[in-house]
Parts: sequence; structure tokens; C-alpha cells
Amino acid sequence: MHPSSVAHAFAEAFNAKDTHAVEAVYEPGGLFVPEPGQTVTGAARQAANQRFLDLGLPIDVKPRHVYEHDGIALLIVDWTIGDVTGTATDVARRGADGRWRYVIDNPFGTA
Repeated sequence: MHPSSVAHAFAEAFNAKDTHAVEAVYEPGGLFVPEPGQTVTGAARQAANQRFLDLGLPIDVKPRHVYEHDGIALLIVDWTIGDVTGTATDVARRGADGRWRYVIDNPFGTA
């Protein structure tokens, strides 16, 4: 699997409104940045993602740059939810099963 698969798996789960599938895209201790300056993990991460799912709008993702080395990847991903657009700066790790999962999911990039 290519590291960009994590962004596409997230979008697929998000667009299906499948909370459990969204969670499966993260490592257990994965960090999510629901707004600039705020970080959450675990149950708080799931609740924060649920707020985005509750918007009821689909997400579109377009990986712009992917840099991978030794099972770690940096992804720069352009995304759109409704009229809102952004550029994510994410870190993913390839698991023993070959799947890529978010270690850090920062949808607001440098904001």
C-alpha cells in the first residue's frame, strides 16, 4: 500500500459516516488536531471527528506531496468539506499488517 492510502481510507470512512472506520485509520495513540492549537487522542479524538461527521457533508481529499522513509510518511493533503478547504500536514506509519495509519492528523496544516 502507498502511504497516500491513509488519506483515501479516511475519506471513504468519513463519507460513509462510519465512526468506527474513521477511528481505524488512526494508531491507538494517534493525535488529531480538531482546531489549530488543540490536540486530542482516544475518546476525545473520536468525539472531535464525530463533530465533523455530523456536518453531513462529504470530504474530498487530494494528496499533494507524500514523503516516505522507513515506514514513516509525511503527507500534505488538500481537502474540501462543503465550502471549506484546507491543507493537512499529516504523519502516518505503516503497521505490521501493511496498512498506513495516522500518528498525527493535522487538517489545518500550518494554521
